[in-house]
Amino acid sequence: MEHFDASLSTYFRALLGPRDTRVKGWFLLDNYIPTFICSVIYLLIVWLGPKYMKNRQPFSCRGILVVYNLGLTLLSLYMFYELVTGVWENSYNFFCQGTRSAGEADMKIVRVLWWYYFSKLIEFMDTFFFILRKNNHQITVLHVYHHASMLNIWWFVMNWVPCGHSYFGATLNSFIHVLMYSYYGLSSVPSMRPYLWWKKYITQGQLLQFVLTIIQTSCGVIWPCTFPLGWLYFQIGYMISLIALFTNFYIQTYHKKSASRRKERLKEHQNGSVAAVNGHTSSFSSLENNVKPRKQRKD
Repeated sequence: MEHFDASLSTYFRALLGPRDTRVKGWFLLDNYIPTFICSVIYLLIVWLGPKYMKNRQPFSCRGILVVYNLGLTLLSLYMFYELVTGVWENSYNFFCQGTRSAGEADMKIVRVLWWYYFSKLIEFMDTFFFILRKNNHQITVLHVYHHASMLNIWWFVMNWVPCGHSYFGATLNSFIHVLMYSYYGLSSVPSMRPYLWWKKYITQGQLLQFVLTIIQTSCGVIWPCTFPLGWLYFQIGYMISLIALFTNFYIQTYHKKSASRRKERLKEHQNGSVAAVNGHTSSFSSLENNVKPRKQRKD
């Protein structure tokens, strides 16, 4: 195993260049294998979990869902605050920021981004709760792709570009997750569901986040600094893949379903009008059928 680890490290070094020594010894970062194994276990649970639950009653998970979503809301709020204040204090350049431009001040961003990486492992629980509650329709290609890829991508980010230009997407995503996990937490309480109206706007916010990240990342390509260009090109490509998947999700969830509901309402309205006419006809017929001839009196 040690020989395999060394070979893997040598391969990554040859492909991506020298690793950032500031995160050496940090939990889960020295070796890629634990992150890879967690991802494989996640995908196996996604595959086998619904099969295991098929003939079993769904779990409620209501109490733990409230605690879980509250925890992730607070963690996301903490990361958003720390990233915004860290970027402001270090006078980060919006257009392009190198990974060693701010000296020791960069370490605040590095520490927060480690929590951001670790939060992607915690967020695997989103899928596990879907499985336990038998909400398998929510386990889409988009959902699995996004969860599995983010943990792996951020392992590499933390080992090679753990600060600098990497801050922007994580900052926006942390803000969106404050809204998203607070929504999920409140929706776990049945009495709150009638008052939750902003789910659609969370998806719109996610799409806006990806577009803004592409714009900001492109600034680093147009006005380059010491941040590696390869990472910028990769981020733009990954954001495009998310835009494609989230746009498809948005159309399928909101546009097509609303169009389908409008058609159903129109059909019900038309059927209702016919039913009313038929109802009157039937009522007359039934009245006629129910009229019994009087018996003749026998005087």
